[in-house]
Parts: sequence; structure tokens; C-alpha cells
Amino acid sequence: MNAIVLSLALVAGADPDWKADEAKHLTNITQVTKEFARAGEGYFSPDGKSIIYQAEEKETGNPFYQIFVQDLASGKFHRVSPGKGRTTCAYFHPTNGRILFSSSHGDPDIQKHVDAELALRAEEAKSGKRRRYSWDFDPYMKIYEADVDGGNLKCLTPDAKVYTAEANYSKDGKKIVYSSGNAGNVQLYVMDADGKNAKAITTAKDCYNGGPFFSPDASKVIFRTDRKEKDRLQIYVVNADGTGEKALTSNDKWVYWAPYWYKDGKHIIYTAADHSDELARPNYDLYWMNVGTSKTTRLTHSPGSDVLPVFSPDGKKVMWTSSRGEGRSPPQLYIADFAVPK
Repeated sequence: MNAIVLSLALVAGADPDWKADEAKHLTNITQVTKEFARAGEGYFSPDGKSIIYQAEEKETGNPFYQIFVQDLASGKFHRVSPGKGRTTCAYFHPTNGRILFSSSHGDPDIQKHVDAELALRAEEAKSGKRRRYSWDFDPYMKIYEADVDGGNLKCLTPDAKVYTAEANYSKDGKKIVYSSGNAGNVQLYVMDADGKNAKAITTAKDCYNGGPFFSPDASKVIFRTDRKEKDRLQIYVVNADGTGEKALTSNDKWVYWAPYWYKDGKHIIYTAADHSDELARPNYDLYWMNVGTSKTTRLTHSPGSDVLPVFSPDGKKVMWTSSRGEGRSPPQLYIADFAVPK
């Protein structure tokens, strides 16, 4: 889920040496999406040669994200989602060439949502004021799988009556972990790759549990939750059977989200920002954590937001969503070579 991305922006007074600070761990930083109004939440294919992500196309009349697959060598991309409704959280199957994403294209009132969003944007442009970001837990959002060209689309959660999204595969492709529920009560589930045998693995009520990812050996799931305070996300880890839940962050003055496993299953990369000053705009950056010791290292230092990080399969590259730079640019995807912190 691309939560908070739209509200992230430039923070004044950035460290003038931020590029040198970043170069300690991130080099050859390259913007890889340019043809969209905005783009983000990208993931690598199993061979690392392609990426899948969500992006808003320019001048189509649809203000919501659609899903695209892009070849990294050529830069060529193609849309794989139906082209209407909201979409989010795409992922490659590790072995069979299929893809996974969530979509609300089955909503009979799609055009009403489009018209409402366009009206809100027009009002923002007129007033010069940006609305507070909120994620829409659309009850028509369901999980779909398809061929990598978008063909043979199949709904894996046809009976879902609530928001069902944020899905991805285990490394062997046999299981899917995802989020499902109504706004204010979203839980994590694990199901078979064909959509059968769904089982809840979180039980904390009246909160959001989301953004789950299997560890490389599929024994654990990393996720984000606001169970301590609404919208104040923290990072947790739980065994894939729902036991052994543990908080990895605890500073309630910060927001922590978008955790993703490194290939060794002992470290994660994630997004965080200090929210202690309600009058200051938080600057989101990427961090590295040893899950066993909770030791952390800051990876990005740019003005602007750096969020939703993921690793390439070999762990040599990081891809993330950013509005970095000296302007207030819309978010796009970036990739860099990664040096493991010591």
C-alpha cells in the first residue's frame, strides 16, 4: 500500500552533505520511472531484470494508480491491470511467470469515485492547500493474479466483501500473505497460492495491520501496525502461523512502516520519520535494521521523501519511491547499488 506517499515532501534545512552521507550505502542512484504523473511501490522480478509497480498515467482521465511491468535494460513498460478502478500492491510469482495485484475494477460505481477525486484535485489546485492524506480501504479491492502481460486475469478472493489487498508470495510460491478488513480493523492472513485455506495470523482488534512480507524462508512475516496509536505505525514481526508476535520499534513519536526483508532473513529495510513536532513536516528516510539486535543505520538523507524500499533478489540493489531533490516533485521510482552497513 502506498500510504502516506502523497503527503510527503521537501523539508527545509537538510544536511548540505547529504549526498556524501548517502554514498556510504547507496551509489549509482538512478530514476527509473519518468513517463507518469506519479509512480511507486515497485518490486523486482525473480531474475532482477524487470520491475512491477503502480503508476498514474498522464491525461487518461483516471486519477488512480494502475499496474505496470517494466524492463530495466530497455526502459519499455506496459500496463497489466484492467485500466479502471484503483490498483495497488503488485508482485511477481517466484517461479511460474504470473503476477499478483489488487484491484477495484469490479466496482459498479467506479466513475463516481473518479469524478470525486478529480473534483478534490481541482479544489486543491484552486485553494493551494493539500488535503490530509488518507488511505481508502475500498471494499471492492480484491486480489487478482494474471500473466505477466496482464492476460488470463483471475480473482483469488471472489467472495471478499471487505478491503483485501497488500498481497505477496512466499519465496517458494506456495503461500500468499495479505491484509483484509474494514477501515479501523484490518488483519493479516495467509492463504494458499490458489486463494484457498485462508487463515488469520493477527488478532489485535480496532487497528490496522498491513504491509506484510514473508521472510526468505517463509517462517516469519514482517508488517506494520497502528495498534498503539491510530495512524502512528510501528513495525512488528510474527511467525507465519500467527505465534510469537514481537514489536521491533517502540518510539511512539516516530512513524515506522514499509518493512522489507534482506536476503539473509536477519535484516530489514524500512521507512521512518520523526513526528514529534506537530508543526514540522516529517522527512521520511530509509533505514536498515538488524532484527535480532534492533541496531539501525540510516541510509537516505535527501530533502524530500524516500519510502517503500525493496531489495533485488541478489540483495545488491535497492529500489524505492522518492520525491527527492530540491523541488517538490511527484514521487517516482529510483534504484541504487547497495552496500551492506557494517
